[in-house]
Amino acid sequence: MRDRWPERLPGGVRTLLTWCGLAGLVPLLYALTLTDGENLLPVDAAHAAFAAAMAFPLAWARRRPGMVLAVLLAGVVTASAAGLPAERFWPLLLAGDVLVCLVAAARSRRVGLAAAAVTLVVQETALQADLLRHGLRALAPGFLALSVLLGLGVVVGWMGGMFIRQRREYERALRTHAAAQAVTDERLRIARELHDMVAHSIGIIAIQAGAGARVIDSRPEQAREALGAIEATSRQTLKGLRHLLGALRDSDRESSEPSLAAGLADVDRLAEATAAAGVRVDVRRHGRPRPLPAAVDRSAFRIVQESVTNVLRHAGTDHCQVTIDYEDEELRIDISDAGRGTATPSAGSGHGIAGMRERVALLNGDFSAGPRPGGGFRVTARLPLTTPLAGPIKDPAGRASAEVEVS
Repeated sequence: MRDRWPERLPGGVRTLLTWCGLAGLVPLLYALTLTDGENLLPVDAAHAAFAAAMAFPLAWARRRPGMVLAVLLAGVVTASAAGLPAERFWPLLLAGDVLVCLVAAARSRRVGLAAAAVTLVVQETALQADLLRHGLRALAPGFLALSVLLGLGVVVGWMGGMFIRQRREYERALRTHAAAQAVTDERLRIARELHDMVAHSIGIIAIQAGAGARVIDSRPEQAREALGAIEATSRQTLKGLRHLLGALRDSDRESSEPSLAAGLADVDRLAEATAAAGVRVDVRRHGRPRPLPAAVDRSAFRIVQESVTNVLRHAGTDHCQVTIDYEDEELRIDISDAGRGTATPSAGSGHGIAGMRERVALLNGDFSAGPRPGGGFRVTARLPLTTPLAGPIKDPAGRASAEVEVS
């Protein structure tokens, strides 16, 4: 919720405007509280002082409405006890209704109700005392209606304050819910990152460990290469885990390490690691590669990573193709293989495909995954680009290019 424009002004400016407004209110109150037989000029010093006394406590009305209400009610009692006619202090009655509204809005329900009750008693007593002083019948229809109107003013002020208070509580609850939802969304994002990272890395480690165990006696050099790949993958995974767990441990503190959030720039590194595990990944980029929104870039990489991991673990093939198509208003990703036609042991029900579908849905994109007509499995995703982006990036060889193919 945006602040109202007075709250955006410097404190000194707000104070100056408040006192200028109150200074301008004093002549108006002086004129409105003239009784019969009094003239506007010459100015009566006592009357002017009383008008100022009615106006200037309002300077603190917003910050301390209870205190100002007590001062104004004391003024009503004093004016009535001094025998002043109601025509002289009637603005205090209206100001009391407004202050009841402020008290009810800022304080508890019980305090607001007590303020309304005290205000009603004081105002009605002052009115009835003025009528009796002038020998008028308080139960006369006209004066009775005036008493009812006075009471309705207090009730309306109290109800207005309660409405404002309830609205503030509702807005506060909405902000609390939004903050809790943001924390939940962040934890779900971290959970997806952990799933994608660990599933891919453990798959590579398991395959390399099995290959190394089979050739450790006959081809020790190849076993050594497998152990090196296991070490490199483990170190990279540990760095990523340390970063994500640090975010879980203290989401308000920035990590002392640089962000390890992967993007499409890491697809080639992913292809190299997967190739070392026995599955060759052909990466093809079409269109004009360029910087992407962070959420799109990260989600696109995780979709590619999860799909390649599924190929590695379940497809039973040594080859897959990744196509990244940079269009003007969207990013298209296609991962296909010619394996056994399943991406998970139960295609479509595993957490991997569900996680990819959720990522795409959060970005208002389209996702599909299923067996290919000619055999194998295919995953496609379309991610809208919500912000205008420009600027070429370099291919893995360092050349600026509008179209890059890496095999």
